[in-house]
Amino acid sequence: MSNRREFLKDLASATAGFVFVSCGFAEAAARRMQAGGTGRRREVVVGGRRVKTVDMHSHCAIPEVWDLVKDQATQRNLQQLSTGPPGNPALLSFANVAQRFRQMDEWGIDVQAISLYPGAFYSWAEPDRARQIIKLQNEKIAEMCGRYPDRFVGLCAVALQHPDLAAEQLQDAVRNLGMRGCGIQGSVNGEELSSPRFHPFWAKAEALGCVVFIHPNGFPEGQRRFQGNGWLTNVIGNPLETTVALSHLIFEGTLDRFPGLKICAAHGGGFLPSYSGRSDRCFLPNPDLCKPVRKKPSEYLKQLYFDSMVFTGEGLRHLAAEVGASQIVLGTDFPFEWESGAVDHILNTPTLTDSEREAMLGGTAARLLKISA
Repeated sequence: MSNRREFLKDLASATAGFVFVSCGFAEAAARRMQAGGTGRRREVVVGGRRVKTVDMHSHCAIPEVWDLVKDQATQRNLQQLSTGPPGNPALLSFANVAQRFRQMDEWGIDVQAISLYPGAFYSWAEPDRARQIIKLQNEKIAEMCGRYPDRFVGLCAVALQHPDLAAEQLQDAVRNLGMRGCGIQGSVNGEELSSPRFHPFWAKAEALGCVVFIHPNGFPEGQRRFQGNGWLTNVIGNPLETTVALSHLIFEGTLDRFPGLKICAAHGGGFLPSYSGRSDRCFLPNPDLCKPVRKKPSEYLKQLYFDSMVFTGEGLRHLAAEVGASQIVLGTDFPFEWESGAVDHILNTPTLTDSEREAMLGGTAARLLKISA
């Protein structure tokens, strides 16, 4: 495979075996998708002008990968619902891409950056198997994007547990498969993304100038305390993992070492933007435990990007005040419906200007993802 054109020419069906799922909500999404949509695209207008909307946060799963991981399913408690096997009826309801388009059209989404469901990274895989898994996943994503380039762009997978391999996979996906970046978790087998072991990956991402979308996977260290009512693994665990990941990238100097990184954090960056002032104060009571970095910790937020999934107008106003409106991109967590009103969330926040709304709805993401107007 020498380039993306040859790859797309050699592949058979662009939609075969490609399944969309949400962050653990496939059954509810399946019922909604079976109901279908209006079949008419909602056109989003700001200041009397039609704008292109770009969703940075949407998910998929590749069921064919099941054959590569099923021998580990029992002992590792993998979720068949999100990974396969291909005959799983909850997944098959997503196979019709026309249904996805109808839902996107209803929500007012023109383009989606599609990335894997967070349970599909398989960070336990040894190098040989990791190569096979990532190759299959990335080729299937590229296949879909190649067939529908006006609706999808791809964020590839990488085997970050093997940083040198991950760097190779990222370069191949961006240069040969037309990917616009990658999606990763907030930690890798309990290891922080700021570890020097991951420097080869970060160096490659910076050199390629591509987006790295950080999506959490529930903060496993908190599982005992997350038990009980409230689905705290998601409600608290996911934003907490993002908070910890970003804090380490700041305090361990990763963002100083690689200042050109284009990192986008899911779920509004977790709790960090709401409490970044405390990070700025950490040097005062115990400087031995909080050594200075090149800038105030809160200032690093203005070089990161964040999706708009904070659910309220006041939350979005505050996020914009802390990180800058230019750093926020539309995110839906598609196909889960808890942010199906993401477009209206931005349109109806009264403190935003029209130019800020236009940037959040698609302008900033289009620039990051190299999407033409």
